[in-house]
This record gives sequence, C-alpha cells and structure tokens, in this order.
Amino acid sequence: MSRVTLHTLQSAPEAARPFLENAQKASGFIPNLLAVLANAPAALETYVTVSALNGKAELSLAEREVVQLIAATTHGCDFCVAGHTAVAVNKAKLPDDVVSALREQATVPEEKLEALAAFAREVIATRGNVSAATYAAFQAAGYSEGNALEVILGVSLATLCNFANVFAGTPLNPELARYRWPSGQ
Repeated sequence: MSRVTLHTLQSAPEAARPFLENAQKASGFIPNLLAVLANAPAALETYVTVSALNGKAELSLAEREVVQLIAATTHGCDFCVAGHTAVAVNKAKLPDDVVSALREQATVPEEKLEALAAFAREVIATRGNVSAATYAAFQAAGYSEGNALEVILGVSLATLCNFANVFAGTPLNPELARYRWPSGQ
C-alpha cells in the first residue's frame, strides 16, 4: 500500500499530466514511480529531465543500468530494482549472470563492469569521496574523468527515485512483477 496517492491521468495535478501521458504512450502503462512523483509536479519534471540528460551520457545504456541497479540495491528500492532489471534485460541486453550479480550485490563477472560497479558503490558509500585505488581501477578499465561524473549523475537520478519509492512504499506495477526483488517475495 502506497503511503502517498498514486495518481492517474485524471487525478494528477495539471502540471503532471503531460509527463504521465508521455509515459503511458511510451510504455503502455504509467509506472507507479511516476504516479507517486505526480504528487509534486516539480519532482516529476526533475525525474523526467534528469533521466533524459542521463540518457545523453557517454556511458552506454548497459553501463547506466549497472549504476542504476547498484544504487537501487544499495538504497533498498524494490521498485527500482525491478524496473531497472526489466531495462537491463530487455533493452540493455545485459547477460543474465551480470544482472543476477547486480541484484545479489555480488561481484560482477565482467571485469570492466565490475570496475564501474565498484566505483558506483563507493560513490554512494563515501558520498563521492572515492579512494584513489578505486578511481585508478575505474580508469584502468577504460573509463574517463567525464564517465566518473556521469556515474555521479546516475546516482543522483537514482537517489531521487529510490528515496521517493522507499518513502512512498510504491507498489510494483503488475507489468514489472516478474522482476520483483528480492526474488521470491
């Protein structure tokens, strides 16, 4: 049960409706995250805007999803883990063993993606005070200074979503049920 109103196209504040309409057109349903954020149209607009900017990053979709899954599992956001698992599997085409490792908060079996995951984990754990060793491993894996800042951008996006969902107790949409986290709940 959500702690806040899950808005529909009809009940949402006027300023939130265009964002919900676009989501409905894009995915065929309104993700409950957006239904929650519609309570604060500025928060919804921020999410949509920062998502679009994050999509322009040099990091690939698969790499951006690694960051999102690291943040969601770290922050304990069941909704975001499910949503980003769906994207990681269906759009980013991340291998099953990589997705499983990310969901289980385990070592990622691909060296480059593990360097990214380790960097993202440390960004969150230290609030950006990443150790020289972790940053060097990130760079040795082929990532740039700009990519480091893109990870921070991804974490900032995730923080808005993760914290809003955890606060609201956002229920999982039926469309995402097969990606439930933790599995078996």
